[in-house]
Amino acid sequence: MEDVAGPGNAGGDPHSSPPSPTIPPNLKPELVAPPKYSIMSRCGTGTTGQTIPLLANHFKVSVNVPDAVFYQYFVRITSEDKIAVEGKGIGRKLIDRLYQTYSSELGGKKFAYDGDKALYTLGPLPQRRLEFSVVLEETFAKHENGSPLADKRSRRSFRSKTFNVEISYAAEIPLKSIALALRGVDIDNTQDALKVLDIILRQQAANTGCLLVRQSFFHDDSRNFVDVGAGVKGVRGFHSSFRPTQGGLSLNMDVSTTMILTPGPVIDFLITNQDVREARYIDWVKAKKMLKNMRINARHRNMEFKVIGLSEKPCNQQYFPMKLKSGNGTTEGQTVEITVYEYFTKHCGVELTSSQYMPCLDVGKPKRPNYLPLELCSLVSLQRYTKALSSMQRASLVEKSRQKPHERIRTVTDAVKKYQYDDDPMLATCGISIEKQLTQVNGRVLETPKLKVGNSDDCIPHKGRWNFNNKTLFNPTRIDRWLVVNFSARCDTSHISRELINCGRKKGIFIERPFTLLEEDPQCRRQSPVARVEKMFEQILAKLPGEPQFILCVLPEKKNCDIYGPWKKKSLSEFGIVTQCISPSKINDQYLTNVLLKINSKLGGINSLLAIEHSSCVPLVNDTPTMILGMDVSHGSPGRSDIPSVAAVVGSRSWPLISRYRAAVRTQSPKLEMIDALYKPLENGTDAGIIRELLVDFYKTSNGRKPTQIIVFRDGVSESQFNQVLNIELDQIIKAYQHLGEVDVPKFTVIVAQKNHHTKLFQTGGSTDNVPPGTVVDTNIVHPRNYDFYMCAHAGMIGTSRPAHYHVLVDEIGFSPDGLQNLIHSLSYVYQRSTTAISIVAPICYAHLAAAQVGQFMKFEDLSETSSGNGSVTSAESIPFPELPKLHKNVQGSMFFC
Repeated sequence: MEDVAGPGNAGGDPHSSPPSPTIPPNLKPELVAPPKYSIMSRCGTGTTGQTIPLLANHFKVSVNVPDAVFYQYFVRITSEDKIAVEGKGIGRKLIDRLYQTYSSELGGKKFAYDGDKALYTLGPLPQRRLEFSVVLEETFAKHENGSPLADKRSRRSFRSKTFNVEISYAAEIPLKSIALALRGVDIDNTQDALKVLDIILRQQAANTGCLLVRQSFFHDDSRNFVDVGAGVKGVRGFHSSFRPTQGGLSLNMDVSTTMILTPGPVIDFLITNQDVREARYIDWVKAKKMLKNMRINARHRNMEFKVIGLSEKPCNQQYFPMKLKSGNGTTEGQTVEITVYEYFTKHCGVELTSSQYMPCLDVGKPKRPNYLPLELCSLVSLQRYTKALSSMQRASLVEKSRQKPHERIRTVTDAVKKYQYDDDPMLATCGISIEKQLTQVNGRVLETPKLKVGNSDDCIPHKGRWNFNNKTLFNPTRIDRWLVVNFSARCDTSHISRELINCGRKKGIFIERPFTLLEEDPQCRRQSPVARVEKMFEQILAKLPGEPQFILCVLPEKKNCDIYGPWKKKSLSEFGIVTQCISPSKINDQYLTNVLLKINSKLGGINSLLAIEHSSCVPLVNDTPTMILGMDVSHGSPGRSDIPSVAAVVGSRSWPLISRYRAAVRTQSPKLEMIDALYKPLENGTDAGIIRELLVDFYKTSNGRKPTQIIVFRDGVSESQFNQVLNIELDQIIKAYQHLGEVDVPKFTVIVAQKNHHTKLFQTGGSTDNVPPGTVVDTNIVHPRNYDFYMCAHAGMIGTSRPAHYHVLVDEIGFSPDGLQNLIHSLSYVYQRSTTAISIVAPICYAHLAAAQVGQFMKFEDLSETSSGNGSVTSAESIPFPELPKLHKNVQGSMFFC
């Protein structure tokens, strides 16, 4: 793979570049203890750009009783036989009953309960440790004849269960810690106080029957439901959280969406979920897996049950023993075998019209089944659907749930007025009041970065977009040997190749005619994806005398094609051939140009360059060898904690360019967020980690220069993990650098980029447009002490734009606020795959792409369906996981992920 020479770039063939830095044999470097880092404070605000008045979805909060103190208590719930009971599910019922029964013993204190193990009161309870017996009555169906059925003749009874609730003092949480934090004081328990306020809001929502999902709540209102297909609905709710800002305490309120199962008849749900025309086509193996643990309502009894499975046989063949009544009315008589269908129709008088040939729902216990005919059962509303959505479901959700900025403003402000949060007794006692209008804030629109295209012509983006009409690429490649393979029966590959050649000529890329066009044998289409790929490569090896530069692969489906993973693994790992996959619905100049942008990048070309790169004027980067890293971790589907996470790091190459990157990817323990393969010393004294790989590449492609400055962009971590980024990941980067024989530690600038937050920015004056690209906000709604800012670099065309939230944890390089914001803004314009500014810096986008693409190399369906837990793991665990196959040496230095 060739590197393309650029301004100030060593360029050329990497094999002619300076050799890798080596360590003498038998010498283990003495690693100097790395410095300890702490999160920096804000060092000022930016001034460049055009000022713009904005609104933010933050509502100002006043605290009139700042000396209030919350008392935290640990809650332990046990059953009568002293077995610990999880608070989730039953905890709120127990605590509510506790306060109803023992209000005087608890001193009449108002409380907030998190639904699990923590309870908060305003003022102390009478004693530091209290213990109560709480009785809950639950409704159940008592069967008169001992039958394992929830039937119409079952009479409703009440069964009492006694629980022991122990409440013990844990800590005091003063509300004034928030006031101190607002003044910029670094105090430990600020987050605890904010957490209590958030729990109060959650409790208020729980008391009205809402579904709670972290800090969001969802009402059971069909007007908020949107159908996304396959029996799944999106339900619109609200996120709410208290946040300390420069402008004071605020309530961040935003529209939120979660997935639920479509409430209603179970049979209708299964037909829709499996996309079949009639119930007789339902796959009952899939249905059993889908229905397990769902809550249903039996309409003949109006009672709620939890599904544990399906009967082994259909309703009219599933027998059970039923005791006949004796002459005196008792059930001590003869026992007979009877089907569920016969029992309900003849003995209970329930007419069954459609489910006699279907399995029954089992709503009993593992050793004591309790059968219900399917047509009597309906899914209870607000049951979360936690599996990954298909591409069509995601597209439907985006289409149906998006809101223009003015619509979102109205929805959020109406909710704050409607729900009257400050009427809550606990918040009112604290003197908390919430304003009902959005916060006003001043933003700045940064100057759009200028680009250079072919012949060093200027290209000035307009509203975050540009094109290559009547332009050529900055550094186009030449394609002499390539071929087309076709897995799709509907595509004319001859037409595609001609149009690609013609479009390439216009963009400056000389493309020879393809060496061959290979069509898949129709008989192979019923084989497995792996077998289809193997057969195609057999054809390639038989037809092609030498190694091609790249292969254009036509796939039958645009999204989630099962051939994609095996194809990429075979081509990139085993053969070292760059490929471009397409599945065109229509072929025009815009489509072909986008394809050529990807091909040119993968083959070492440059589509466009920042003007400041071209003139070697990138501040603080041009004068000192500087490496830029983008880091991301991709986790498995929701609910699957047995699938390895994939960590990807991209590093800039060919300094002083900041548009070229190389990726290194590894698997790691499921749900582990901290990257654990940055530095990986082996017993033989070598380092097999990610950072060494990228440092050596930087050295080879940058005229033998070693980076003395490293800018790290980290994606996907929460504020509670910032210290781990510094203490774990940055520490590993330093050790990898030192392992190459370096004593001096580079200067670091570490920035966390977040997109998963709920702050939105709006234009004033009722504008229906999103904020302009390049909008930055670093005052008022930002953290009162830490160095953060919001930037909306892209042009939001649909819905409401979500700005990126950048947190600067460390800045040893010494960027000014304007310098750093302009660098980040510029890095949103170097994404080689498109002709638009992107919403977050390109190194992070590339890391995300690399993790997703290389993750496709392996299929994890053969791993166990069971899991040990779904929570995020923050330290390495001894969970076995398969390693990814390594990239072939021919493509290791390429931008294969483009």
